[in-house]
Amino acid sequence: MKFSAPPWLNAAALGCVFVLWAVAAHLGSAGVGNVDLNAAVALVPILVCLVLLLWPLKRPALVLALVGVLMVVFWLYWQQLISHVAGLYYLQHLGTHLAMALFFGKTLAEHQVPLITQLAKRIEGDHLSALKVTYTRWVTIAWTAFFCVNALVSTLLFVAAPPVVWSFHANLMTGPLIALMFLGEYLVRMMFLPAHERPSIAETIRAYRQTTQSDFGANPAEPRV
Repeated sequence: MKFSAPPWLNAAALGCVFVLWAVAAHLGSAGVGNVDLNAAVALVPILVCLVLLLWPLKRPALVLALVGVLMVVFWLYWQQLISHVAGLYYLQHLGTHLAMALFFGKTLAEHQVPLITQLAKRIEGDHLSALKVTYTRWVTIAWTAFFCVNALVSTLLFVAAPPVVWSFHANLMTGPLIALMFLGEYLVRMMFLPAHERPSIAETIRAYRQTTQSDFGANPAEPRV
């Protein structure tokens, strides 16, 4: 019999991994612990992101070759990397936020369907009301702005504040800030949309997973309503 873990268990395991990584990143950015391990924790997500970005090309040999080249570069410049661990975490945080801003923002271009509108269509079908289309477009704009602003705040803190202050914001507060953004959007949704046009948070997350898994970074070219 094939065992299938319940969704809540998968979510809990993913949450634990995220919390452990955030704590490790915070300690590494602050210079606590083994410097080689701290650098490795900073670099592994970069490799993972590279694979996720390039995998839709459906050329696994090319992806593995690029990852291999990058690992050789890391090995050759390891001494320089471990002497700038905080900078590695900053670049990781900045790159992630800019990538997410691009992921949301590029769907706002002309003849594109805003990402949140795509999620709504996955849940409710293609027949969205004009109010829902307008609302989901503004939510896409809000998420794009969120990632841009957080990247700017991260940069200002990294330049002007002590490393531990920047690390607290970047590594420990990013998760709660994203959760607050989800909660705030849900409360706004409750005020502006009628009950039959308000999907649950669970449905929204499920639709987002389906969108990113089926065509990560892709966006159907459709006329904007």
